[in-house]
Amino acid sequence: MDAGTKKSRTKGVDVGQIFFGQFVDHDITLDASTSFQRVVDDPGEVPNVRTPTLDLDCIYGLGPEAQPYLYTDEDDDFRGAKLLTGADSGTGGLADSDLARAVNGRAIIGDPRNDENRVISQLQLAMIRFHNHVCDDLHTHEGLSRGELFEEARIETTWHYQWNVVNDFLNSICGAPVVDDILACGRQYYCGGHPYIPVEFSVAAYRFGHSMIPQKIQLQKSGAQHDLFGSILGGGFKPLASADAVVDFHELFDTPANRSVQKADKLDAKLAPILLALPFIDPDDVNSLATRNLLRGNTFLLPGGDKIAIHMGRPDSELDKVRDKVESFGLPREGIPLWLYLLVEAEEIGRAETGGNRTKGEGLGPVGARIVAETIIGLLELDHESYLGANRNWSPRPEWDSVGKMVTAAQP
Repeated sequence: MDAGTKKSRTKGVDVGQIFFGQFVDHDITLDASTSFQRVVDDPGEVPNVRTPTLDLDCIYGLGPEAQPYLYTDEDDDFRGAKLLTGADSGTGGLADSDLARAVNGRAIIGDPRNDENRVISQLQLAMIRFHNHVCDDLHTHEGLSRGELFEEARIETTWHYQWNVVNDFLNSICGAPVVDDILACGRQYYCGGHPYIPVEFSVAAYRFGHSMIPQKIQLQKSGAQHDLFGSILGGGFKPLASADAVVDFHELFDTPANRSVQKADKLDAKLAPILLALPFIDPDDVNSLATRNLLRGNTFLLPGGDKIAIHMGRPDSELDKVRDKVESFGLPREGIPLWLYLLVEAEEIGRAETGGNRTKGEGLGPVGARIVAETIIGLLELDHESYLGANRNWSPRPEWDSVGKMVTAAQP
């Protein structure tokens, strides 16, 4: 599964979308109890440390009353409404472009995983700044302050985020025809009366991004490219130490700046070499991300991807394309591990496009797209506080109607 140094890039998927997908993952799920050594007899009993809704608890934590240390404490109209950033420390310099941090360097944020690499850390900061930007806007134009301001800003920020997850991120990864069909005709497979995380989603389908992360990423205009886990991008859980690590999101997302945006790697059965030998895991342990994903699927006793495709009624022609490719790897045609099946499906069948066409490697295929899109849309539809649960016809302000516009709206 080693892509080497010449893996092709997509034509239409901004590389920032893959990190945004990691941000979404951290917002809805955290499994802190399972391991590769023990079979999970009942996945329903595995505790999810995060709320299974897209409520930005990774940003807001438990709110200003329960976790006041995440919020500003100035005695003014914004007290308890705005979130802290490094700029509030008063030290200046690189701290102004960083998250708020404790004396040991750890980020003061709702989910510590959002400091595990520099891009996700800067994305967390961008989302915090966006909330603060919304606070300024509501205070100026509607005269809101303090508690009332926080609640209104939280709702507006969260709904913009949720809308963009559905209409920008899912369209990019799953294809607009799949998203439109689910919104118009309903979910077929994600069923139930409350939000939950299917293991087919968390253990296999939503790990598609591992194939789309490039080995090197450029963070700034005319800047150098940096290794994914090198000194600039990697490491994590540390204060910003170099101006070269400040992310210019115009380079990672399509925004009104109209830059030549970097694209994600194609979605296929290949991974960047660094992911097959993770530098922060002991080589004597399982340090290949591909192997870890396959072992995780085995731990949860996931059904084969071909079995799920048959259950979904996919035609034999599609299954044969995937089976032929998997067989060329020297693997059996039956009982294909779900994660591997979905990678090969993306490579051989591809993402649905308007007009009935498909583009190979540009996003998830029919089975993967259904699992991912139905789960995320289902989480929103079953949450009465989300925009899909509370006001299905709501739409964002035009100036914030894409992930790129949203995360750059409050950049200094």
